Amino acid sequence: MQHQSTRFTPRFALMGAIAAAALLSACGSSVKLDENAGKPAPISDASTKSSQADANANANASSNVNQVVLTPKNDDALAGGLPRVIYFDFDSFVVKEEFSGAIDGHAKRLTANKGKKVIVEGHTDERGGREYNLALGQKRAEAVQKSLTLLGVSADQVEAVSFGEERPAVTGASEEAWAKNRRAEIKDR
Repeated sequence: MQHQSTRFTPRFALMGAIAAAALLSACGSSVKLDENAGKPAPISDASTKSSQADANANANASSNVNQVVLTPKNDDALAGGLPRVIYFDFDSFVVKEEFSGAIDGHAKRLTANKGKKVIVEGHTDERGGREYNLALGQKRAEAVQKSLTLLGVSADQVEAVSFGEERPAVTGASEEAWAKNRRAEIKDR
């Protein structure tokens, strides 16, 4: 990918400062939205008997918290709530610290079940040439693969492949769309 050099101008600095101020002002609020805020929502398993579900529903009827019903899935990671998508910065294949918990969870799941195999698909946004994006997607997939193997996952349990820009998660030519396309997806085989 070729980068054009741009001069940093005060106008861009002002725009960045305004955007940062808007983000910071939106983050802080002292308004308490719900007296149950911070408490986990009641959870019930869909495989339980309806009488138990009815009893839980009646017990929670007096609270303002809606009941969450989880349906069992064959996919261990989704049932366990592990994120399957790792996002990357522009033109980077460095796994961000914020995704270390997801990778650690997948590593524990895979080391506990040596017969389970996953494929890590690397993706890029539409910017850059086809060959460059295929190579960058491969580096992203291999970065996640390497993170898993460093945590004890057997190398034969993880395959890394690249789709480059060929399978976008979101269409569009905005930073928001591009950010969602710069990813590696962990899928069971």
